[in-house]
Amino acid sequence: MAGMTDQSVTPSLWRFVDEDDPTGLTLIVDTPQGPYVRRISPAMPRPVGVEPGIGAEEAAHVAAATWGLPDFVFRSALASKGSGQRELGDRLLLSGSRGAVVQVKSRTIKPKADPEERVWIQKVTAKAMRQAKGTVRTLRLQPADMINGRDRTLPLKGEAYEWMAVFLLDHDQVPADTVATWEPIGMPALALTRRDWDFLFDQLRSTTAVLDYLFRVADEPPIALGDEPVRYYECAAADAAAPPAEIDTELVGPGGIQFSTPLLPQVPAESGETRAHLMLRFILEDVATSMLRNWVSEHDRLIVLSDLDRLPVGIREEWGQLLLSMLDDVAQVPEGDVKWRFRRQLDADATRQTLFSCATRFGEDVQASFASYVMLRHHEVAERTGRPDDLATLGVLLTPNYDGSRPWDTTMIRTHGPSGLTAEEVRDFDQLWNHRPSNG
Repeated sequence: MAGMTDQSVTPSLWRFVDEDDPTGLTLIVDTPQGPYVRRISPAMPRPVGVEPGIGAEEAAHVAAATWGLPDFVFRSALASKGSGQRELGDRLLLSGSRGAVVQVKSRTIKPKADPEERVWIQKVTAKAMRQAKGTVRTLRLQPADMINGRDRTLPLKGEAYEWMAVFLLDHDQVPADTVATWEPIGMPALALTRRDWDFLFDQLRSTTAVLDYLFRVADEPPIALGDEPVRYYECAAADAAAPPAEIDTELVGPGGIQFSTPLLPQVPAESGETRAHLMLRFILEDVATSMLRNWVSEHDRLIVLSDLDRLPVGIREEWGQLLLSMLDDVAQVPEGDVKWRFRRQLDADATRQTLFSCATRFGEDVQASFASYVMLRHHEVAERTGRPDDLATLGVLLTPNYDGSRPWDTTMIRTHGPSGLTAEEVRDFDQLWNHRPSNG
């Protein structure tokens, strides 16, 4: 295989160019653990027998739904506009309080000479950004019913989200060093190829993490189409070199430990495809498909999923391994006894707390005890920060399943704002969870 390397990007990042495959991209990244080779795969193929433009939209949807979560990706809808109708984006990504309007443009004829292709790309870029701006304006004026990848309907109010525009170019032969430009549209905007898009979802395996990255780089100067993996690894290297922020570990109580991980991992998430890697995805699927399907609104269901999906990508494997170990541990107790194991995390801004617990069995007593634990920890952190209105706590309880139908059962509780606990309840919960019998 003929090839060459180019270290013109950064001292820690090499680009490998295969002369036999000019569309290929391989990056060689210097990490503290040694060089890491990342082959950037081509974009997911468009579905067969479908018009290219529609096929490109569908392929982008599948990538986001497969590597992210289908609950966070929404199909286009129609909104009334005067005597006609307006299409609301080709796709929408929503997680937490952030949203992206995604416009996909596909080259449906044989590419022309490079100068003409660049003119066409600039033209469709400008059109895509105008369409995204119009979608956000419409959503802010009138709610719309949007259908996500699980065919669930969300009544969407545009003013509830911070928006950005994402233009996806579906083009097999983008001329080298083509930089898409556009007039400002009053919100963050970014142009990517479909290969860039697929890379981000494959790398992070989290819709929330992808959205955070898109917002992070949207205000930076535009780069050549197809070079988003290069920029990603430059950001990842900066994250790895950045000193950890100082936070008050006492916010979670005595014994709190500060843990820092880069926002952007250099090695792809779930690269090993092990059970530990996939543990959080299994829990997300549990919450998405069974627990919340019929008894909460779609808006509240997405809030819970977004809170779970905020767990940093860099610690998910370690947490998955710990949860598997905890599940095994709590099962090894005499019949009639209950053993508990806990792990919790408070975000650096002290507004999101995530609690994972494993217990020997499920029952009304265990469920009530778990609820008291979540409420107590929420109350304690809110008291220590002095900002109860800002705090949300999500608790997830895993209990071994003994009928053989599944490895575990999942229970979830979420609370937001002031706890509302009485002084007596605080005292009782504190006695239950914070006091241990003495040995004397």
